[in-house]
Parts: sequence; C-alpha cells; structure tokens
Amino acid sequence: MKRGDVLELRITDYSLGGKGICKLPTEQGELVVFVENSFPGQLVRARISKKRKRHIECKLLDIIERAPIEQALDYQEISGAPYIFVPVAEQESMKKESSLTVFRKLANVQDIHERFDRFISSPKHFNYRNKMEYSFSSIEHDLESNEEKDHAFALGSKRRGTWWKVESLNKESGMFDQELENKLHLIRTFLEKTGLPAWHPPQKTGFFRHLLVRKSFHQDQLLINLVTSSEGLEQFNVQEFSAFLQELLGKRLAGFRHTVNDDVADRAKIENGSSQLVFGENKLIEQLNDLFFEISMESFFQTNPASASLLYEQALNYVFEDLDLSGKVVMDLFCGTGTIGQLLARRSPESEIIGVDIVPEAIQNAQENARYNKIEKVRFYAADVGKFLFQYPEYAGKIACIVLDPPRAGIAPKTLQKIIQLGAERIVYISCNPATQARDTDTLMSAGYDLKKLSLVDQFPHTSHIESIAQFVRIGD
Repeated sequence: MKRGDVLELRITDYSLGGKGICKLPTEQGELVVFVENSFPGQLVRARISKKRKRHIECKLLDIIERAPIEQALDYQEISGAPYIFVPVAEQESMKKESSLTVFRKLANVQDIHERFDRFISSPKHFNYRNKMEYSFSSIEHDLESNEEKDHAFALGSKRRGTWWKVESLNKESGMFDQELENKLHLIRTFLEKTGLPAWHPPQKTGFFRHLLVRKSFHQDQLLINLVTSSEGLEQFNVQEFSAFLQELLGKRLAGFRHTVNDDVADRAKIENGSSQLVFGENKLIEQLNDLFFEISMESFFQTNPASASLLYEQALNYVFEDLDLSGKVVMDLFCGTGTIGQLLARRSPESEIIGVDIVPEAIQNAQENARYNKIEKVRFYAADVGKFLFQYPEYAGKIACIVLDPPRAGIAPKTLQKIIQLGAERIVYISCNPATQARDTDTLMSAGYDLKKLSLVDQFPHTSHIESIAQFVRIGD
C-alpha cells in the first residue's frame, strides 16, 4: 500500500478527532488504519494520505454502507456534518469515551472516570449554527448521478475530500438556518441567470466565489455577504440582487454586503479588494448569558451561542466553587473578545478581573463589548501571555485564579511554564481540543496542580469536535 491508494474498509472503532479505525492483518502484524469522519459499522472508500510504520491515515471518499445504528433524516448531508445520521446519544457517548481515553493515555490519569463531572449536551441539536459559508464552483458533484459536472453553477458545500468540487445545497442541512437553506436554491438560480460564471477553483477564474451568512438568534435576523471577483463586475447589478434578497427574506434580512476579492487563495475573508454595505445594517446583536454583543461579519463569536452559554456557566462554577475571590485578581488568558472576563466581572464585582490576549484587535473588541454592556471592573491588555508579568510586575503573586481558553493547538510549553510560575491557587482550563489539554494536564500535575474535575461540552453536534473544561487546584491550598 502506498500514498494515494484507495481502499475499501469496514470501520470497527472510533478515536478522538473523528477518526474511524480499521485493523488490517499483514505479514508484520496488525496494521491500524485511521479514516477521518467515519463511524463504527460503516463500509467506506478512503484514500491513503499518510503512511507510517505501524499505521496509515486516510481521507474519506464515500460511504458504501451506512452503520446499522444510523437513521435516515430529511436533511441533505454535507461534509461539515459527517455524523448527522448517527443518533445524538451515540455521538455523545463516543465523544465522552474517546476524550476520557485520551486523558488516560496522554495525561496518565488512570482514574479519569472518578474525576469526570458532567457531559453537557447542546440545547439545540439541529439548526444551531450562527454562521455558514457556502461556496460557488463551476465544477459540481451531482448528487443524483454521483458524477462530476464541468461548466456548471454550483452553490453549497465542498464535496468531502475535494477542494474544487461543490455539492449544490437543494434543501436544509440541519446545521444552519432552516429558511435560508431551503431558499438557497432560489439564490443560486437568480445568480446563475445573470450569465456570470461561478468560480473555477483550479483555473482561479470566474465571478461568484462565496456566500457568507451570519445569524443572530436574539434578533432572528441574517447578515449576508456575497464575495465575487472583479472579473465581469461591470455586468453585475448588485442593487437588483439586493432587492431580490429583501423580497426573499423580508424583515429577517438585517443587512447585505458585497465584497470584491481577487486573491487567488480560496478563502472567503477580505484579502484584496473592497467591501460595500449595499443594504441595511453592518452588524447584528447577539445575546450570550446576560451579555449583549455587536457582531459583524468578521467578528469572532461562538458558533453555537446556546451551548457556549452553558460552557461559560460551568467554567465560572469551577472558578468560584469553594473559593472566595473578593478583592483578589482573576486572570482571563487568551481572552479573545472578552466574554469570560465580562462574565467574571458581572458575577464577582469585588474581584479585580484582567483579560490578556496577544491580538490587539481582539482586545479592542473586548473593550468595546465591555462598554456596550456597561461593565467597568475589567481591564484588558494586549500582551504576550508569556511576557505579561515582565511587562506588568504589579500583578506578581496576586493572582488567585487563572482562566485559560487557548487556541486549538493548546499552550506553548514555555508559556505554560510561565503560567505555572504565576502561582495561582486555581486554574480553570477551557479547551476545544482535549488531546492538547491532556498533554498540558500532565505538565500541570507534575508542577503541583491536581486535576479535580473535568466536564465535556458538546458545542458541535454531528461533528467530531468536543470542548472540555478542567479544574486544577494547587496542592496544599
């Protein structure tokens, strides 16, 4: 077997990160095969992407046979929801057990089940996302014939395992706004009739590139951003399309923007070019717990606000449980747009709350959000977490609790050592990747912090992603 070979495999097990497992007998012994986004019981076609001595990794191409446990639903399957036909209870069970297995193996916490606290299910299992990105392509994967069509006009999701083919979304996926997705085919038809071509990813030519939609559950409204190239721009009547959207969605359309992006990279972000607000507002208002946030198309914001509210509530419970923080410093590291810091300040106005993030734009957004919510007792600093005490020595030895919410890659080893040196009584660690959190748990426990409790939060049903919250207490305190 070599890289690029296509195999037919029966999936028998599951590992964290959405990788199904198949074990093949060889002359040298059992070979473990990992197939992303597959589930036990499925018969799949997969292409070898990496080959190692004792295992190989594969990209899923097709599901030949469904797992016996899967149930048919009236949704169009998309690559971003590989487990939508698996009952939610089974999804959650697999996520829990695979996460705890990782803590046993990587953190060497053999009694992890005794330390496990709660599995928090998403309040909504369907139509829970508040943002979706749809792609245009002139290369379409036709769902009826299961074949590739060139010179097409597709609008929907990328075909699994490809970057150039799009499967047109003809009915809702069950992941985003029901009305918008059931009307997406009407938007596709309107734009196709302009005569301007969809983007051709290999050739990097064409006009229509992406359609981004952002939703406020609080307002029940949508922001839409159409991304095109400048190739044929003079032939596109953007006001006519705006009027069509207003008629199609009525008062639910909060705003419509048109972005011209000639960057050849296949990303929907504004890279090169310009953006204009054609209709309505440029922002939405969303509620999270008892806070309100102004959300633009570019803002980072939790994708599943209802589930994020439960995550933050559990994290704050871990911060304040049996700990008097009156007059003490609580530090929110990797604070992003400042949600946790504001919630801490709202719950404990007698504490001194500081938020730190290396991204100046995120800190500016955090300060604006705090003003919007009339929260004054929180300070935000744009600084490298690892260098913070050097820049602000007045906080040395005064930090009672640290809340960590790092990126998916986890915390750099040197930065984690500097966090340990802060000497906080308690650390509450939120992670979107239990594997990197388990790695860091081993370091924290070696440094004198005991893992007291661990909870899991399912923010992304029908995907492999799971969030974890760990409570660490310094031994001797």
